[in-house]
Amino acid sequence: MPHTKELENFVTQVRRDILRQVHKVNSGHPGGSLGCAEFFTALYQEVMDYKSDFDMNGIGEDLFFLSNGHISPVFYSVLARSGFFPVEELNTFRLINSRLQGHPTTHEGLPGIRIASGSLGQGLSVAIGAAEAKKLNKDSHLVYTLHGDGELQEGQNWEAIMYAAGNKIDNLIATIDVNGQQIDGATDQVLPMGNLKAKFEAFGWDVLEVKQGNDISKVIEGLNEAKSRTGKGKPVCILMTTVMGHGVDFMMHTHKWHGVAPNDEQLENALAQNPETLGDY
Repeated sequence: MPHTKELENFVTQVRRDILRQVHKVNSGHPGGSLGCAEFFTALYQEVMDYKSDFDMNGIGEDLFFLSNGHISPVFYSVLARSGFFPVEELNTFRLINSRLQGHPTTHEGLPGIRIASGSLGQGLSVAIGAAEAKKLNKDSHLVYTLHGDGELQEGQNWEAIMYAAGNKIDNLIATIDVNGQQIDGATDQVLPMGNLKAKFEAFGWDVLEVKQGNDISKVIEGLNEAKSRTGKGKPVCILMTTVMGHGVDFMMHTHKWHGVAPNDEQLENALAQNPETLGDY
C-alpha cells in the first residue's frame, strides 16, 4: 500500500495537471476536478481492482463510470498517471482530433473510458447495466460511479436509484460529490436537494457519509467501508463532502471556477500552492 505521503504527492501533481490542462486551452472545468482529486487518487491508486491491460468488457475487474463528465481533467490526469496512456498526452486536452476531449468519449478508443459522459444524469443507469452484467457473468467485482450533487437535479437519476434498490444491485457503489456548488451558483439557491441521506435511504440504499472528502485517508476509509457493505442486498451510496476548487485558495468555496480557466498570473499563483511532486508533463 502506498504511504499516505506518496498518495498526497500524487494528489498534488494531479492538481497541477488539472490547472495546466485547462489553462493551456483556456477551457475546461477546474473547480469540480480539483475537489475530486483525492477521490480519483484513492480509487485508482488504492481501492479499485483493475487490470493493467485495458479492455472494454472489463470482465474480472472493478469498473468505474464518471457521470459528471465535465470534470474530465482530473479523470485524465489520474488515468495517465495510473498507466492507462502516456502522461505526455495530457498536452492534447481539448485540442481538435485529441483523444482527450472536454467530455470523455469512446470513439477514439481512449484506455480507461468505457462510456461517453457529460450529458448529466445518465451515468448511474449505465453503471447499473454493467453491475447486472457482472451478476449474470458470476463476476464478483464491483462497479463504482461518481456524480455531482447538482447532477441529482436530473430526474433520470431517481429512476435509476429506485431501480437499483428494487433489483438488489448490491455490487454497486455510487459516490456523490457534495460540494454544494453548480454552474449557476450554490445548489441550495439553484434547486435545493434537501436531505440526500434521507432520500437515498427512503429509496432503499445503504448510505454512508465521508465528511472530509479532501482528506485522502478519510476517502480511502470511506471507500473501503462501502466495499464491506456490498453483497448484502442493497446498493451503496457514499455522500462525500468536498470543497470545489480545493487546493487553490482563490478557487475554493465558490461556483465561479466551475467552468473557467485561470489566466497566466492566476495559474502561476495556483501552481505555487501545488508544488511539482511527480514531474510535470
